[in-house]
Formats: sequence, C-alpha cells, structure tokens
Amino acid sequence: MDRTFPGTRALRTLESAGRHLNFTRAADELRLTPAAVSYQVKEIEDQLGVVIFHRTSRTMRLTEAGRLLVEAAGEALDLVSRAAARARKLSRGLSVLKVTADAQFASKWLMRRVERFSAIHPGIELRFDISYELRDFDQDDVDVAIRFGTGRYPGLRAHRLFDNVIIPVCSPRLLKSGLPLAEPRDLMKHTLVHIEWSRQGVTWPNWRMWMAAAGIDDFDDSRTVVFGTSGDAVQAAIDGSAVALADFAMVANDLSEGRLVRPFELGIRIPPEFAYFVVYPEASAGDPRIAAFRDWIVEEAASTRP
Repeated sequence: MDRTFPGTRALRTLESAGRHLNFTRAADELRLTPAAVSYQVKEIEDQLGVVIFHRTSRTMRLTEAGRLLVEAAGEALDLVSRAAARARKLSRGLSVLKVTADAQFASKWLMRRVERFSAIHPGIELRFDISYELRDFDQDDVDVAIRFGTGRYPGLRAHRLFDNVIIPVCSPRLLKSGLPLAEPRDLMKHTLVHIEWSRQGVTWPNWRMWMAAAGIDDFDDSRTVVFGTSGDAVQAAIDGSAVALADFAMVANDLSEGRLVRPFELGIRIPPEFAYFVVYPEASAGDPRIAAFRDWIVEEAASTRP
C-alpha cells in the first residue's frame, strides 16, 4: 500500500484552504503567509499528482479530487486529535482527574472548595483547565466539565448543580457612604452594574427587570453600566463603587466573608431550563474518579443554595 502522504501541518493547510476557498483567510487562521499556503498546497498537488483547486484571478473552487482530499484531511485531523487526547489522558495516569470550568465559576466557587474534595479523596489529584472555551471531550485533554446551559448535550451525562438566583450586592462601605439604601428606589442614586446575556430567548436578569419585580415601573436603565463578565461586575461592587446584580452562588463566599452584603433580599430566578451542570461522557460514567467528583460537587452545590 502506498502510504506517501503529506504531514499533519500540510493537512491543516489543505483543510483550511479547502474550507475557506481563500488562501489569505486560510493564512490568517494558520498564522502563515498566503504565499506559504499556496506553496504547501502546490507541494501536495505535486506529491499526489492531482489538481486540488481550480484558480482564476477572482475565484477558487475545489476539483472533485480536491473535495475528496479536503474531506479526508478533516477526518484525519479529527482522528489524530482524538487519539492525541486519549494518549494525554493515559499518560497522566489513573489517579489524575482533569476538570474544565470557566474563570468565574472556578475563582468564585470551585477553587474555594477543592481542599475538601482532596481531604475526602486523597488518592485523586485534581487538575484544572480554566477557560471560557467549550471543550470537546473527544479532542481535548479533559475528563469533566462544568457548563452553564440547558444540560441537554448528546452523548454526555449532565447533573444539575444549582439554580441561578440573581441578587443585588454591594460593599459594606457603600452602605456607610451617606447615600441611603432603605428601599429599592434608593438604588437609583447609586451606580448600578449588570451583565447582558441572552440565549434561546432567555435574557439574564438586568436592573430593569429587578426594579419591575420590586414594583418600580418608572426606572430609567439608560444610566446603568453593562460589563462583559459577571466577574468584572462583582469586582466593581467589592471595590465599593457600584451595586451589582450577581448570581448568588458566585458571591456566596463574598457574602459570608463580609466583602459583600445584600442591601435587599429580593432575587430573580432565571428560567429553570438554564443552570450550571457537571458534565462528562456517557462512556465515562463508570469511571470511579468521575463518580467521586460528581457526587462531591453535587453535594457541595446543595449547600450553596440561597
């Protein structure tokens, strides 16, 4: 069997060029020059003795042979990526469990509790992948994920951690600033911050929604400050410069340790189909490390509910 074929780098170039049908965009994606992309594609064509692209001064399209090769290149890259992920998991041993979570969840909730897991399961070493990127269990070196969403993920098992209750929080120093916070309408004298998020027709509670729930119908939200992440909004509240709307679970420690206070008890629940979930592949359900982490985190989450 003739196994002469381009290497992985060339396959990535071929797949990207075939997907974009544009050498410049492929070069931007691969951090190469368009000339380098063109050269690698020409090398593949010469090596295999086929024409992959029909090029004119204005357009580029795949030949039938090119379409076949680009599709095969994508499949080969996926196969190698999945094999590499499995190899990395095997190389770190059976005592290591790698968990992926976003920075907000990790810093505000998970990292404050991992010592308790280690005390209960000293034979399991936790390692973390902190990222807002959605990891792929087949291609990334992770075993368990904490995801915010609906919990409906094909091929994965998902266990609900806690519902999201959005509450107003501020620094204790703000209460001593002289501006009153005796009733919800007093909030309009302060800087109010929140995030904007919507998905599948569901909108994360904002100040206009909270004020409406508090019975204030004439609230002008044009002066509220919108942050890109919940962490930034919460930090503004901790710094004493604003009142933030925050997820109770993410500020529970800040509340218990006195960095934040709740000026009002009113909270808004987001629709129940959205929540934080601990997620792992169906095929890994029998892994004792995953089972131990799942049972522990579900129990921990139960103690965090307001």
